Amino acid sequence: MTLAVDAIDRFRTAFEGELIDRDHADYDAARRLWNARFDRRPAVIARPASTDDVRATLRFAREQGLPIAVRCGGHSNTGWSGVDDGVVIDLRNLAAITIDPERRRARVGGGALLKQLDVAAQAHGLVCPVGVVGHTGVGGLTLGGGMGRLMRNYGLTIDHLRSVELVTADGRLVTASTEEEPDLFWAIRGAGTNFGIVTTFEFELSPFGGVLHRGNRIYPGTRVHEVWDAFRAYADDAPDAVAPILGLGRAEPGAGYPDAVTGQVIVVIGFNHSGEASRVAADIEALDRDLQPVARTDASAPYLEVQVSGDDAHGWGGRSAISGGMANEVRPAALDALVAHSAAAPAGIEASFGVTLLGGAIARVPEGTTSFGPRGGRFDVSSQAGWTDPALDAAADRWVEDAMAIVGPDLIPGRYVNEISQDEPGMPRSIYADRYDRLAALKRTWDPDNVFHGNQNIEPAAD
Repeated sequence: MTLAVDAIDRFRTAFEGELIDRDHADYDAARRLWNARFDRRPAVIARPASTDDVRATLRFAREQGLPIAVRCGGHSNTGWSGVDDGVVIDLRNLAAITIDPERRRARVGGGALLKQLDVAAQAHGLVCPVGVVGHTGVGGLTLGGGMGRLMRNYGLTIDHLRSVELVTADGRLVTASTEEEPDLFWAIRGAGTNFGIVTTFEFELSPFGGVLHRGNRIYPGTRVHEVWDAFRAYADDAPDAVAPILGLGRAEPGAGYPDAVTGQVIVVIGFNHSGEASRVAADIEALDRDLQPVARTDASAPYLEVQVSGDDAHGWGGRSAISGGMANEVRPAALDALVAHSAAAPAGIEASFGVTLLGGAIARVPEGTTSFGPRGGRFDVSSQAGWTDPALDAAADRWVEDAMAIVGPDLIPGRYVNEISQDEPGMPRSIYADRYDRLAALKRTWDPDNVFHGNQNIEPAAD
């Protein structure tokens, strides 16, 4: 559908923010997305200056019959932060953060980035557990659940969410919390992009000293069974302060790996310890017991530095694919197949497979409290690829999908929506599993016309 120039002009008179159409000098920069695979060309990009602007933009898009995309950090793995021939509601100018240190609360605008929230909270010795790349948007991360370096000790981002203000499909501004619209608040915490445009988040913060203790252990891929057995045994009693991950990938030349493993598949155990320095050695002793790595590192660093340490590696302009699920075990045969699959990753693609320990504070939230789940899953498993050459798109997708197929028999129902880049029929039901039908019924209540469909879409239940 073509948007008439006079329609934009009429809208401009009632809009206080910035409107960027295709003739604007900043159009190409404004429409750019983090994942370079997606080259969306919206009819107009609206940067609201207020919640009223958000409501007006939504009303305008609906009157014109145009699809919408909601953008915070622009990090959607599937390019849903942009839309062809529609309206992008870019929240970047609604990014104010207010910290109440006495109440340990943060009021965060819908356009804020993780690094902004981290810095604001740490100025008062407080923290909200968030993701691992500083230029990610608070909105997208939170509405999908929010995994990160602190999650076993402090929980998911949604576990600190106390309320939201959101613009619903019919243009209302609604507050949702456990006291107000509790069913909507349940849905927001895990499937939130389906239910509205969140303009304000309120988080409860926790005291945190601001230092992470970290380490890596590198082993040849030929030792995968030995290393996995140790990792799995450690998982049974791991202290909450320790967030460990086991990764598989190829040690590429020039990346600083020891000569003994360069060019080969390696197994890496990494960890972040968010507790007291005096506890680190004792808390990871069982993880190191009887395993002799070819290389190891141990260090402590300011949390704020660690939180942006991957920003360049995950910077704008690259191409990305990811897929994940949850499992309680990984079969020995799957480990062997993953080593072989990692060895066969096409040149030009940085491919890896990870097993992240869950549990801790995540599992202490009762099952069904939020639309994110399952809470009792032991591990998050994920495959991901990064590359720059568009000619490798199909090969990278295939590598990611084949890696997940290897562990398919180990998966339990439910997935983390923020680590899914596949847009295909049936995926939303796979993600939300036994929560899907309740979400579809709520979708019918709050968005019966499926206005918010640029996501892992939950279609409104039939009447």
